[in-house]
Amino acid sequence: MRAARSIDAPVTAPRLRLLEIDLFERRMDFTHPFRFGTVTVRWAPQAFVRVTAEVEGRTIATGATAEMMMPKWFDKRPHLTPEETIDELRQSLVAARGHYLSSSGFDTAFGHHERGYRACTGDGDLPQLVAAFGPAVIDKAVLDALFVACEINTLDGLRKNLPGIGAGLTPDVDDASIRSFLAALAPNDRIALRWTVGMLDDLGDLERRIAATGLKFLKVKVGGDAAADLGRLRAIAGILERAEDVRVTLDANEQYDSGRLRVLCDALGRDAALAPLWRRLLYIEQPLARDDTLSIALGGIADDVAFVIDEADGSYDAFPRAVEAGYRGVSSKSCKGLYKALLNAVRAESLNRTAGAPGRYFVTAEDLTCQAGLAVQQDTALAALLGVEHVERNGHHYVDGFRGAPAAEAQAFLAAHPDLYAENGNTVVLETRRGALAIGSLFTTHGFASGAEPDWPSLSPLSITSAPEGVSS
Repeated sequence: MRAARSIDAPVTAPRLRLLEIDLFERRMDFTHPFRFGTVTVRWAPQAFVRVTAEVEGRTIATGATAEMMMPKWFDKRPHLTPEETIDELRQSLVAARGHYLSSSGFDTAFGHHERGYRACTGDGDLPQLVAAFGPAVIDKAVLDALFVACEINTLDGLRKNLPGIGAGLTPDVDDASIRSFLAALAPNDRIALRWTVGMLDDLGDLERRIAATGLKFLKVKVGGDAAADLGRLRAIAGILERAEDVRVTLDANEQYDSGRLRVLCDALGRDAALAPLWRRLLYIEQPLARDDTLSIALGGIADDVAFVIDEADGSYDAFPRAVEAGYRGVSSKSCKGLYKALLNAVRAESLNRTAGAPGRYFVTAEDLTCQAGLAVQQDTALAALLGVEHVERNGHHYVDGFRGAPAAEAQAFLAAHPDLYAENGNTVVLETRRGALAIGSLFTTHGFASGAEPDWPSLSPLSITSAPEGVSS
């Protein structure tokens, strides 16, 4: 457990100077393959970041974070191999470290983000989501160091706006709205799980899991072949008809075009066999390719179902542009940026107020890949702060909790968050047996929902190199 000397609660955002940024990784082997879009993943590396920062007039503290480097999601261009897309994410982290350390002066946490984000996304060498990955991950570790130094928890730190979040990257949002939104943050101490059903997943196992855990939310992957997707959705609709109060979302991962999307939606609304799913459908996520999403209006297809952008959320102006195209929601993912997620929530609140329709515009919590430890803790805390009811959260299922990490590391996180984790044989796993996560401890520990650190000596230095076999497209 990290410590910093006692300080009085600051009334303005403290400034900090970044002294060191260390980058590591760990191979995460999956217990079974996961397929989304056109890629099947059997393993992926998880990046770890450790930041050492001096908080002006106070102390020096370290902050930490972790994030999976998933192949073929941030960049799906067909000429790139899965291994090359992982290397792009490593390059993004290395470039971001250079930009964040290039200034030796003091600034707020958000000030460091604004400068680093502009530098990383302004050179044009990497796609937007890839270029923003490095800043998004480093920002989490910077925020952790800030809150550790200030001896404050995530909720109180954000309510006071200690990061100094402002409207410098979102000219459509004013500073007063940001301050008001942050001051009113009130996360619940539990958040429901939304279980992802991959293209290769056993539907019999899904039905057993619903019965055993009381899951109330599912996220179903669809692959872009309307006929094949509808056949699979009919089978899932049968499961839903036998389950009580289960709601569902669909995620197309950019695999549809406008014509096939209309076929899918027409069938969902008219096919009697699909009625149990249609009645419980909350939204459809990222149906179109990211390059088409903001330029093709959804039109009447969005009258009966809400649509959400995910991969198309590559820049700070993406959500308002998507709203103009007929979308109502945007995903929150730490790998896309915690500050962007918070500012998009401010936007949604403002849009709802203007429309006089609470809940019409919204932020969702989407991230399958978060692994047990810092990644899942920080992203889940962010989702809870945004006020979402349920979060996509079974990346741990594909890796089996802290599998692959030293036992002492797993035990340290279990001790820090006994409500979030449980022991399962020789492994520490997320406690998911009641269909929800108990997350109260994430808002009591100093730092950004941390409370423990990885076993740093067990990690490998981040290295830009081709990955071994294990990912196929």
